[in-house]
Amino acid sequence: MSSTKEYLQFVKPYKWKILWTVLIGIVKFGIPLLMPLILKYVIDDIINAEDMTDAAKLNDLFWLMGGAFVVFLVLRPPIEYIRQYMAQWVGNTILYDIRDKLFDHIQKLSLRFYSKTKTGEIISRVIHDVEQTKTFVITGLMNIWLDMITILIAIIIMLTMNVWLTLVSIMLFPLYGFSVKYFYGKLRRLTRDRSQSLAEVQGHLHERVQGIPVTRSFALEEYEQDQFDSRNDNFLQKALNHTDWNAKTFAVMNTITDLAPLLVIAFAGYQVISGSLSMGTMVAFVGYMERVYSPLRRLVSSSTVLTQSIASIDRVFELMNEKYDIVDKENAKQLGRVDGKIDIENVSFQYEEEEEEVLRNVSLNVRHGETIAFVGMSGGGKSTLISLIPRFYDVTKGSIKVDGNDIRDVKARSLRDNIGMVLQDNTLFSESISMNIRMGNPDATYEEVIAAAKAANAHDFIEGLVHGYETLVGERGVKLSGGQKQRIAIARVFLKNPPILIFDEATSALDLESEHTIQEAVEKLASDRTTFIVAHRLATITHADRIVVIENGEIQESGSHAELMRRRGNYYNLYQVQNLDDHEYIDT
Repeated sequence: MSSTKEYLQFVKPYKWKILWTVLIGIVKFGIPLLMPLILKYVIDDIINAEDMTDAAKLNDLFWLMGGAFVVFLVLRPPIEYIRQYMAQWVGNTILYDIRDKLFDHIQKLSLRFYSKTKTGEIISRVIHDVEQTKTFVITGLMNIWLDMITILIAIIIMLTMNVWLTLVSIMLFPLYGFSVKYFYGKLRRLTRDRSQSLAEVQGHLHERVQGIPVTRSFALEEYEQDQFDSRNDNFLQKALNHTDWNAKTFAVMNTITDLAPLLVIAFAGYQVISGSLSMGTMVAFVGYMERVYSPLRRLVSSSTVLTQSIASIDRVFELMNEKYDIVDKENAKQLGRVDGKIDIENVSFQYEEEEEEVLRNVSLNVRHGETIAFVGMSGGGKSTLISLIPRFYDVTKGSIKVDGNDIRDVKARSLRDNIGMVLQDNTLFSESISMNIRMGNPDATYEEVIAAAKAANAHDFIEGLVHGYETLVGERGVKLSGGQKQRIAIARVFLKNPPILIFDEATSALDLESEHTIQEAVEKLASDRTTFIVAHRLATITHADRIVVIENGEIQESGSHAELMRRRGNYYNLYQVQNLDDHEYIDT
């Protein structure tokens, strides 16, 4: 299905409103078509009427103008208002539906998609491109039809006055149609290229604005300016190519639409001089030429904006048709609250088919309430393994079971309802602290929010802020320290109260005091829950029931801290190195 046909699926619920808008528009555009007829009547039947007295002429002129004023002053304004309001209402409502669907869609896309797509480009498609598609509704489904109907009515009226003069008026229409077909095929491609390059600029800008601290700290302003200039210049070239072709299009189209009235004036003037055409009819015809070719010029302009709109539709539905990596089976069952028994059976995983496996034949059986710590060198596969448990990715081989249920056989949402996660870099939204804690349970009461904050050792610092729980944290929590952000993240997991917990490097970027405070909260939260911890500092996981050493995607060792230390294997060596580093740091 083409992107335009997909777009029409969003238009379909409003087809009757669009029809009514077009019908009202016909009346609105039809009223001005009376003007040349009025002018013809005034010239031929009033001013040039030799058998009427001046008093009779003035009386006819008075009644004619009175009726015209009623139509143009009383009838036309409300019709114009209703048409404009309905057209904009339909257009904006369709955009609302599309953005609503897109937001639902992008929330379901996999982490693999976000790892290779810039946030700014996604935003560009959801905001800029969707807005551009409104032209397709307003212009393509309404105004174009109105302009075409206006032209048709004007031609019919002209035919009733003089057939030959009408044929002269429309003799350039075939040339116009050929020009449209020739120019607008390429214009669509140029418009799409322009939109894509603009999205690249926006994506780059969004990323660099977020990274301003890095730019400043490394004094990279000139380098980053060059990087931005490169993308900005690419957009400029695409925009100029589009502008060049667009200008050629308008030059040709306007030349055609300007030639036609000149042909009419020449032919009508000849007929008036030869006595076969009245002056009023000639004036009316010239008036109708404006009524015919103004809509025709609008059609030219509409073709341009429609081309831009269709290019945006292509980009919108390219995003909307992005496939989900994680899809529930048709018969997937709802997973209620689980005990937390997890079986990882012969699991292998690779991010892309052509890449090497990140995990190889990993097996691990975890009892309810057990705390499992994953340790090892960076890149060994620890974080990858825990990302498979909430099914952010599907395993390549093997299976992961929760309470005996293969997680691919249950609804992903119901699985994640049972899991709480605290990461190294937790995202906080630029709203209040209380709202960020409520992410764990949007229906929680204010008292429950405070209780969760107290359990996470966050209540005291929150109360010390000027606005307490209503303090705005800024984008991504920039107004808070790393330790404060982590405690809020832990508080919302307390509020969620899940049976399974995952901590991925939750304290690795913190100072020792913050780490100790958060470690207390983590141990309190992990009580009687199945808990997975990925840790960099081994001293923080010595309490774990089992410590699993993962190297090069495989489990090398497993056991308690005491057991692994007695074995003097990989874990023992890692622990000794960290202790040596710590002692050297203290000695200095």
